[in-house]
Amino acid sequence: MKIALLQLNLTVGDIEGNMRLILDGVTKAAARGAELCITSELAITGYPPRDLLLNADFVTRCRDAVTELSRRLPEGIALLVGGVDLNHDRTGNPLRNAAWLIKRDTAPEVFYKWLLPTYDVFDEQRYFEPSAGINHFEFNGVRFGVTICEDVWNDREENSHKRYGSNPIPDIMKLEPDVLLNLSASPFNIGKQTAREKLLGDIAAKYGVPVFYANQVGGNDDLVFDGRSCAVTPDGKLSARGKGFAEDVVIVNTDGSGGIIEEDDFCEESEAWRAMVLGLNNYLSKTGFTKVVLGLSGGIDSALTAAVAAEALGPENVTGVLMPSPYSSKGSVDDSISLVKNLGINSTTIPISNLMKEFELALAPTFEGLPANVTEENIQSRIRGNLVMAISNKMGALLVTTGNKSELAVGYCTIYGDMAGGLAVISDLYKTLVFRICRWLNEQGRGEIIPVPIIEKPPSAELRPGQKDEDSLPPYDILDRIIELRVEQHLAESEIIAETGYDPETVRYVLRLIKFSEFKRKQAAPGLKITSRAFGTGWRMPIACRFTG
Repeated sequence: MKIALLQLNLTVGDIEGNMRLILDGVTKAAARGAELCITSELAITGYPPRDLLLNADFVTRCRDAVTELSRRLPEGIALLVGGVDLNHDRTGNPLRNAAWLIKRDTAPEVFYKWLLPTYDVFDEQRYFEPSAGINHFEFNGVRFGVTICEDVWNDREENSHKRYGSNPIPDIMKLEPDVLLNLSASPFNIGKQTAREKLLGDIAAKYGVPVFYANQVGGNDDLVFDGRSCAVTPDGKLSARGKGFAEDVVIVNTDGSGGIIEEDDFCEESEAWRAMVLGLNNYLSKTGFTKVVLGLSGGIDSALTAAVAAEALGPENVTGVLMPSPYSSKGSVDDSISLVKNLGINSTTIPISNLMKEFELALAPTFEGLPANVTEENIQSRIRGNLVMAISNKMGALLVTTGNKSELAVGYCTIYGDMAGGLAVISDLYKTLVFRICRWLNEQGRGEIIPVPIIEKPPSAELRPGQKDEDSLPPYDILDRIIELRVEQHLAESEIIAETGYDPETVRYVLRLIKFSEFKRKQAAPGLKITSRAFGTGWRMPIACRFTG
């Protein structure tokens, strides 16, 4: 029997639209001989639905969609679709994360998720009650075990610390299923697919059963889903993989054979680039925008952001704004013009020298007797923020910010200035990774994308004469390593010093900056998640806090 893994780009809250995508996928799968179709987790709602689940009308419409799918499903096809059900017990949370088995004009069967994650971007125990039963069904003489996303992630032998006290896999395997299914909505981060395929392969080999994994694709707010649905044979070998960062229907036989392994590029630069392109494109399409505007400084961050936007939306839908000040070097202006030509985007130039003078005059009585400091530098950034916001309003274009993760971590950015905007495209890229991606782009056989002088010159905010980033910060290779160990690996100050051998005062300085910049991050635009831990929905640090270790 042929199984179809429906890898769909679903939109949160678009119940009718998601049903159309699901039924279209079923039709395509049936034409290729599939008898059972599997969607991703919470496919009816789109993932993650978050507090939409607190809306009773939304939940009712999601449950009604199950009945509607049953009515509209082709004859002879079964569909296992992710959705929501009520918790019919008298205790616990009001909902269950469900997988509905649907056949034409037949009462559906329902199975529930066991393991409900609350780490990083997940908060499922806020809404759902876990399953108490063993999820399995039989269809056309084949026995299937059913798991939902996290249910398979507690079966790792090498992990000495388990997040959960239970593991549904051994209980399901006691029923001797022929196939283990997993409906997933697994957000992307660099390197994750390699970990997924190893995990699924280990489970398949351990229990001697093929494992089929259906994942969502597309961007929803700060999260990007990379698809790459896959199948693994009973000996743990990969037998099928869906496309990366694109919709797909993956067909595979129940023994795990007959699939196609789509070629993919797992290098960090390629993964990050494709995730940003898809994330930006979907953020606009799902919020109703068609165009973006951004400031172009002549630096590498705005250059990469502009390149992502041109790829995601088409260069005709991107406008770069040059806003030179008296401190902007001729090279930076020329580099911005070269970038505009390379990308084919629109541009406009608005010098800010006169605006700076007007601010200086207006503030002179209040600032009398006080020395110039970072205040005047921030005014430049805020003038630029006002200008690009005005263009955004007038053109109906989304303003995208251009700051990277290194800057956001240590507060090397101006609130209400360069932080102004609706989406932070590269805010989860370390500065060193920004450089690597730009070099990688220029090596892809498409000619020069990022002008070489932008890549080669020392980073500078150009807010005062001769300014360089390293006047205020450690070299970026050192800075990024400290941030990574703190943010992604959660290491303490003493552990970072021991791990790196860096100067203790440098480490303490960076950690202080991370702590004291929290108020800025709370007011930053949402940013696309690229690494294992971003400054977004998965980062929950207090602002008023005295702990610094």
